[in-house]
Amino acid sequence: MNDIVIVGGSVLTVDGIESVDIGITGGKVTEIGKNLDGGSVINASGSWVGPSFVDVHTHLREPGFEWKETIATGTEAAAAGGYGGVVAMPNTDPVTDNAQIAMYVAQRGTQAGFTDVTPAGAITMGRAGDKMSHIDEMWSAGVRMFTDDGDSVADAAVLRLAMEYIANLGGVVAQHAVDADLSRHGFMHEGSVSSLLGMAAIPAEAEEIVIARDLALVRLTGVRYHLQHVATRRGVELVAQAKDDGLPITAEVTPHHLMFDETFVASMDPDYKMMPPLRSASDRDALRAGLVSGVIDVVATDHAPHAPREQEVPFEHAPNGVIGLEWAASVAHEVIGDDQMRFFAAMSQTPAQIASMEGHGEALAVGHDANIVVFNPTTEWTATATRSMSRNAPYLGTTLQGRVLSTILRGDVTYAAEG
Repeated sequence: MNDIVIVGGSVLTVDGIESVDIGITGGKVTEIGKNLDGGSVINASGSWVGPSFVDVHTHLREPGFEWKETIATGTEAAAAGGYGGVVAMPNTDPVTDNAQIAMYVAQRGTQAGFTDVTPAGAITMGRAGDKMSHIDEMWSAGVRMFTDDGDSVADAAVLRLAMEYIANLGGVVAQHAVDADLSRHGFMHEGSVSSLLGMAAIPAEAEEIVIARDLALVRLTGVRYHLQHVATRRGVELVAQAKDDGLPITAEVTPHHLMFDETFVASMDPDYKMMPPLRSASDRDALRAGLVSGVIDVVATDHAPHAPREQEVPFEHAPNGVIGLEWAASVAHEVIGDDQMRFFAAMSQTPAQIASMEGHGEALAVGHDANIVVFNPTTEWTATATRSMSRNAPYLGTTLQGRVLSTILRGDVTYAAEG
């Protein structure tokens, strides 16, 4: 008898989408078939069953900013969003620029037990942009993605050197593509809404200039390059052209850039303040089309918690960033629609490949780790609460369609929806 049986779902298996039951014992998928016996039964009728989600862009804030979020609370929120694995960004205090901090982050994730946590390493020491970090040391500690996220690496010579080093190892360079000079004094997208509000703004070119430069360096170095939170129409076009040229590039889009645009900033609610900023409706439509077509490879949350007191200030003074782990799948489903294969590719399979996260993102098969999500695409629900320590979420109070019902990590149920 299996420990757990998932029954009645539309299941992504190695043979495609099948209407089968899944048996789980000892943390592994042990049976795929019909009428399986199990001690615990999860009813997945009307639901999609597949590999649990992987987020390649999560801010867990620990170490150093535990008053915003901890690895335990952040990964609990991740499990509620269907995630079995997350990549923790290195803009911590101290910065994750050495093996000791990287191992600490991974171990804290293991102790929490909600999701696997893979640390990303900083490209430069202290994320200061002028000296390459201890990349070889972090590589030995299991780091596979390197980024100064929160800042672009502005010095092209430093970035080239890091790209060459990381390419030789086989790792990934991930870039926060926002030019510091063009964005320094801005608070939102430069366009009609910023003009009406009289607010200092950030042109789309702040993103596009960095992408164009980086793609030239990718051609030079051959490194695997991952573009974080693409937000403009031209950014999507640059990614598409780079892929046509055969460059080893992947790109992500956030749920908030898929769901909202610059008009929401008119409310002056700090929950709509982020970097890159919410762009025009035309940009948002291009992002959605890019995700559906596969030009944009994955949905990544850029989950960025801030304490409530940090948000109780005028819009211009609020920190950038919103949380999103618990609602990303609903937003992704809204955009992708009923294409179950594309949904799991964007939420599970391709993110796991980018992050080199073993045991994750695999279509279900006997012998594989039981890292599984049950997602009902038709359930309507209203986001009213969060497991994160922070509440800077534009999704709260919003009615969404598509909900995670269960998350399983190596056979342990880490989340089960109520009701």
